[in-house]
Amino acid sequence: MKNPASLLLAALLCLPPFALAKTQTVSLNVPTMDCATCPITIKAALLKVPGVSKAKVSYERREALVVFDDSKASVDDLKKATSDAGYPSMLKTPLK
Repeated sequence: MKNPASLLLAALLCLPPFALAKTQTVSLNVPTMDCATCPITIKAALLKVPGVSKAKVSYERREALVVFDDSKASVDDLKKATSDAGYPSMLKTPLK
């Protein structure tokens, strides 16, 4: 009989890469929003990042909640997208 750990490793190696991906939700602080239309620009920039499935941007809270596939995007990708759109951001808190 084979070692259970080696069987588990063999099973994991047979899985497609997307099976190991995990959906993440993060909150980004975007302090430079200065008008009620800023969230439209920020949301559009975030949704262009591969792997981002949802972005909700609040002008009142100066934050963006972003849901993304961590095998396709990273927090740094999200921060770069907001910065490239003219709104630098920082990780506020990981949610899930």
